[in-house]
Amino acid sequence: MFSEGTGWNTRDPMTMRIGNTWYCYYTAFPQNQGAVYCRTSEDLINWSNSKMAAFGGSAGTGPYSSECPFVVQHESGFYYLFRTQRYGEDSQTSIYISDDPLYFGIDDDSCLVCRLPIAAPEIVRHDDRYFIACLLPDLKGIRMAELDWVSI
Repeated sequence: MFSEGTGWNTRDPMTMRIGNTWYCYYTAFPQNQGAVYCRTSEDLINWSNSKMAAFGGSAGTGPYSSECPFVVQHESGFYYLFRTQRYGEDSQTSIYISDDPLYFGIDDDSCLVCRLPIAAPEIVRHDDRYFIACLLPDLKGIRMAELDWVSI
């Protein structure tokens, strides 16, 4: 469909619809620097050029610093990006907040909200409840729990 370049490991796409526009978030690591990218489409066939949505900051710039990106549009109107840095017993996912679905911080932590000891999270909304699914620490399955949004 599209790539950030040969050998740059473009992967882990997730899509969400905002109004009439589809947003596809994914990760890649050009020059061994991991980042979250986004492309948009009105028809799921023709896609925009890529835009870097998140990179660097305390989550790092290594090739695996932006794994499994997942964006949620919260009922508050804000967007939350979940971005994994580590898997296994020492899992780490950084969470960012923004009012712009195309910007979660470049080379800074201005949008960083918190970190969770989980990897590869996906958020599911059912009625008015949110759930989070993520890998087990031993990477041999998934776990799921209700997600409670807390004001900070």
